[in-house]
Amino acid sequence: MTGSFHVPVMLPQVMELFAQAGGDGKTVLDCTLGAGGHALAMLESGKVTAYRGIDADPEALERARGRLFAYADKTDFILGFFDQVLASISGTFDFILFDLGLSTHQFEDSSRGFSFLREEALDMRLSPDLEDSAFEIVHREREDILANLIFQYGEERYSRQIAKAICKARTRSPIRSSAALAGIVASSVPPSYRHGRIHPATRTFQAIRISVNDELGREARGLEIASKLLSPGGILAVISFHSLEDRIAKRFCKDFAKSRGLQELNKKPLVPSDAECASNPASRSAKLRAVRRPREGEGT
Repeated sequence: MTGSFHVPVMLPQVMELFAQAGGDGKTVLDCTLGAGGHALAMLESGKVTAYRGIDADPEALERARGRLFAYADKTDFILGFFDQVLASISGTFDFILFDLGLSTHQFEDSSRGFSFLREEALDMRLSPDLEDSAFEIVHREREDILANLIFQYGEERYSRQIAKAICKARTRSPIRSSAALAGIVASSVPPSYRHGRIHPATRTFQAIRISVNDELGREARGLEIASKLLSPGGILAVISFHSLEDRIAKRFCKDFAKSRGLQELNKKPLVPSDAECASNPASRSAKLRAVRRPREGEGT
């Protein structure tokens, strides 16, 4: 492991929402604790009475535990996927946060094949308890199913060519590494696409990772359950990083939340500043949406 920490995305906007939620003594539920960057900022504010952090990745949870050691008396760490954990949580919270992106550590130092730039095992599981890794999906699914998966979850226009190339390659020998899969994808697309703005394997890797971890299903279920845990005056914020995630967040904030008496706080999603995008390129695609539970007597 490296000693570097993931830079929390849209921290000023998150802290502004945090300040508006509840009163001076706030209870916080962090559904995607990750490296603990947002958590540290909130705990350092002196406004938190209790902070509960959830993460499916045991490595991430331990890193966050170490980073937040000074606040051990106020923090509680829970290992598991947030949609499953939320179903068993009781009580209410003043601020609930979902930061749906992967951390720098997971891309650069987890050895689980999240990055197409590294020679790592083709795994992509956020939790080792999941049965199927990326290796199983890449080698088990029929070509048409694989193409549909890459198109649906990656919005990849060359999904059929890519799926065909993967299925052809796996008949010759198993595709065991992230670098091998990235090479197969790159060789299956036109040269102009291969040398485009983003790596040609970006969308395919996104699609397989989403499928392995059921990320979109968990997001939809998690937001619905979490909305029931908001205290009066409480705020739920969700940061998404691609259009599929944001579509679910938008539907939640505009339709589901409204039907449950919650207020949508921003009609259009908040986005990172130009300065943040320049200093932290990983933030460029981030969008932040939020809802609030009115206090008694307030209108919606």
